[in-house]
Amino acid sequence: MHFSEFTAACENLRFKELTMATDALIPLESNPEVMNKFLQKLGVPTQWGVVDVMGLEPEMLSWVPRPVLAVMLLFPVSDAYEAHKQKEEDDILSKGQVLSNDVFYMKQNISNACGTIALVHSVANNTDKIGLSNGHLKTFLEEAKPLDAVSRGKLLEKSEGIINAHKELAQEGQTNTPSAEEPVNHHFITFVHSNGVLYELDGRKAFPINHGPTTTDTLLEDSAKICKEFMARDPNEVRFTIVALTAQD
Repeated sequence: MHFSEFTAACENLRFKELTMATDALIPLESNPEVMNKFLQKLGVPTQWGVVDVMGLEPEMLSWVPRPVLAVMLLFPVSDAYEAHKQKEEDDILSKGQVLSNDVFYMKQNISNACGTIALVHSVANNTDKIGLSNGHLKTFLEEAKPLDAVSRGKLLEKSEGIINAHKELAQEGQTNTPSAEEPVNHHFITFVHSNGVLYELDGRKAFPINHGPTTTDTLLEDSAKICKEFMARDPNEVRFTIVALTAQD
């Protein structure tokens, strides 16, 4: 299985739920060094950081430092993804699903902000383990906690400290930096554990997705199974990147 490293960008389109125009950002690169600088700038201690997941087979997964707090998948947005996304939403609206009130989820309003939202989702659902320093992210999470997903997305638009950190770190990385207006078609999502359940957090979807049981010890392996499903829907694609928020040596 091949994983290519490329810019962590999300689909540059105007989402139906937007009620106001929002400037697009230059996307963050899918690069652990850049992502860790972003997290540390926002108050995440160096004992936690992002690492590459080099493959989804057991041996490759065994190389990832533990504990794993979150798994993030970067994938190409395709017709197959859009069709599955719609069917999944229709099925859930028809049959329902169990969602924990403890899951922190927010909508994405800003084009090319999916990398930042994936990182915020990763940290926000692990604040009991991550000792956040006082700063822009801690303030945002405190203000966002009582809000609904849509209001959290709007609050992020106004969070200059987080947006400015994104803009600063988006200029770094190994690849050529695209412009904010350049059309891209890749998207970043997050998998987290909450109250014994594996949740997929995608700011473009209507709600979090309950993927069934997991534990803090099996989060990586259970997330890998869902990542394989994404890949199976686009068998001719190789442009998938997976990173994890883990303990650092």
